[in-house]
Amino acid sequence: MSDGIARSRLAEERKAWRKNHPHGFVAKPKTRADGSVDLMVWHCVIPGKKGVNWEGGYFPLTLNFSEEYPSKPPKCKFPNGFLHPNVYPSGIVCLSIISERRGWRPSITVKQIIVGIQDLLDQPNATDAAQTEGH
Repeated sequence: MSDGIARSRLAEERKAWRKNHPHGFVAKPKTRADGSVDLMVWHCVIPGKKGVNWEGGYFPLTLNFSEEYPSKPPKCKFPNGFLHPNVYPSGIVCLSIISERRGWRPSITVKQIIVGIQDLLDQPNATDAAQTEGH
């Protein structure tokens, strides 16, 4: 039953994140209106690195996990209109480690995903541009 696998893995990821996560980052499951936790949707904040154009910024990101996680990667999305060469106008991030067809492996963690996206903010991949604006 993949439903149980996805939620079990995400519960473990949540525990690991609480014990050890990079300074300035936020990653937590969505809280529903009734106060319950939705492990399938995580709200994250990625800080801009020191010494780069993004320094001092805090960038909201949503991770949407499917019932097929960790066999399939989450959809990683900035707000609509986020201007970056590797982010589609819809906000979806284009990055090999979260691409089901290219670099995704079930062993990749939430921590690795959001640190990888932080790296992408300052080091766009021009050979894999999602849009031509934002260079």
